[in-house]
Amino acid sequence: MTEDDPTNKMAKIFVWLAWLIALGLLMFFFEDVLDKQYNPNAQPEMRLTSQGKAEVTLVQNRHGHYVTNGTINEMPVTFLLDTGATELSIPAHIADNLGLQASGSYRVQTANGSITVYKTLVEQLSLGNIILYNVAAHINPAMQSDQILLGMSALKRVEFRQTGKQLILREQ
Repeated sequence: MTEDDPTNKMAKIFVWLAWLIALGLLMFFFEDVLDKQYNPNAQPEMRLTSQGKAEVTLVQNRHGHYVTNGTINEMPVTFLLDTGATELSIPAHIADNLGLQASGSYRVQTANGSITVYKTLVEQLSLGNIILYNVAAHINPAMQSDQILLGMSALKRVEFRQTGKQLILREQ
């Protein structure tokens, strides 16, 4: 067989295709693994207590944060729980997608300095089976992330306690 033999060329092409497919499958598999490590609460554990109160249990991600999926006005979003944030802080690009209206600006102090944010009100917010109504929030044009900081304007309306690497939220 020579280098110019058509069957030799076809064999090389199939070997390359097999390697590309294998790499693609590995990327697909590990992307899913990494997503689960970042947000282990894509489907948060929910239950009703014996008193009939909604309860959600979240697990820390590999960085020690609590990240979970939820909804704002029935549209899916991802929350990063932040007890150091005064309000629900929504990146401007997400606020636009959610159709939230700004109603005035004010200055806030963040970890990155002082910025101007815009007041808004979230009509409905859900974390698993916990639903909150009329939650004070602000639209943050400086945030570029795809997560919403779930601050104390929402968290003060639920009971929460941490046990080990779990955070249990319960409606009041």
